Amino acid sequence: MYADKKVKILATLGPAIGGVDDIRALVEAGVNLFRLNFSHGEHADHAMRHGWVREVERQLGTPLGVLMDLQGPKLRVGRFKEGKVQLERGQRLRLDLDPTPGDGKRVNLPHPEIIEALEPGMNLLLDDGRLRLRVVACAHDAIDTEVLVGGELSDRKGVNVPEAVLQLSPLTAKDRRDLSFGLELGVDWVALSFVQRPEDIVEARGLIGNKAALLAKIEKPSAVQHLEEIARLCDAIMVARGDLGVEVPAENVPRIQRDIVRTCRRLGRPVVVATQMLESMRFSPAPTRAEVTDVANAVAEGADAVMLSAETASGDYPLETVQMMSKIIRQVENGPDFQNQLDVNRPQAEATASDAISCAIRRISAILPVAALVNYSESGASSLRASRERPKAPILSLTPSLQVARRLSLAWGVYSVVKERLQEVEQVTGTALEAAREQGMASGGDTLVITAGVPLGQPGSTNLLRIAQLD
Repeated sequence: MYADKKVKILATLGPAIGGVDDIRALVEAGVNLFRLNFSHGEHADHAMRHGWVREVERQLGTPLGVLMDLQGPKLRVGRFKEGKVQLERGQRLRLDLDPTPGDGKRVNLPHPEIIEALEPGMNLLLDDGRLRLRVVACAHDAIDTEVLVGGELSDRKGVNVPEAVLQLSPLTAKDRRDLSFGLELGVDWVALSFVQRPEDIVEARGLIGNKAALLAKIEKPSAVQHLEEIARLCDAIMVARGDLGVEVPAENVPRIQRDIVRTCRRLGRPVVVATQMLESMRFSPAPTRAEVTDVANAVAEGADAVMLSAETASGDYPLETVQMMSKIIRQVENGPDFQNQLDVNRPQAEATASDAISCAIRRISAILPVAALVNYSESGASSLRASRERPKAPILSLTPSLQVARRLSLAWGVYSVVKERLQEVEQVTGTALEAAREQGMASGGDTLVITAGVPLGQPGSTNLLRIAQLD
């Protein structure tokens, strides 16, 4: 089960991962679920990697989640006659709908929705924020800007519009094709890029239905403003610090990350902290001290998962990176103040039987030497509520649904086993003890806390709690 850590690792697959043996090594090093980045690669590449994950899942008998990450709209300037221009501070630059190659005075901006949304005084960021323009005048087919921060601007560089909400769907034609392919493939999670407002989640949910769980990437200021509404509508959140760090001042990102993690924990939504966590390990077998601290802070703040992007997709040291991330997680979780800090930030429980029992198992695991918390869950909801409490002991989730087990691979402290649905209440304790022993989470003399719902098999009915001991 590899349940020696509670914070999960989400690793991106790419050219650096060559087959089933590489996937298995990553899982044995601590990876809990894998990301397919649809900004790169062909459908055949993703299908092949998805197959590798499923083969390792079969070999190890451990449910592994697969997340497909949709590219979303890519806003870019057009092309230049010379391929690039040098912009100087104070000069004027017009951006218009004319597809003619540009020069130092004008360039094509093939996105009328940007021109429609901008107003004088707003800022535009180009090339990942390296260049900054201020809008000085607007027309129906063009905007005039002043260069605030200059530099070289070349063909097809990206555009960020941090101060406006664009009338633009987060799902492009490419995304819709990719989504259809991914759902047919059998992915467990869909990550939605370019989320600006709650309506974006509703649109995506309408296409996905219950075929996969939906994760919203928070990478735009408008999404931060609507965070709670967005989080309530989706199944999980990702702090996408790459684009977020371009669109908001860099010094604000740590506070926003902390606020997102706390909001998600309060709402019971898993939250992933992503982007450049161990970036230097793409080319080095050792991380920087700042990167180690960054990962440690995300763990200490209560994130459910931390993500590796290029580090495992295209880096030179994918296995070493996962091993390092697992070491950092375990070091923080085994610290003397880790549990106390999680308890201080514990959210208020709701007036439900499920939350009451979840609070009780947290307290029991703090008082008694509990080896594991065994939870029977049809839909995964009660396991998520138990995870929200951040108990001291790991959570063993027993579910009849492989789909639910795979989705729970994202949740803090939850490790799942697929078991046939029980028919009699008398089977609950014996099956739980047997499962904990089989998974190596408990042995003779260990204490377990067991929760289930009666009548059995009815989602949302958690109302039974037992304390039992393995012989």
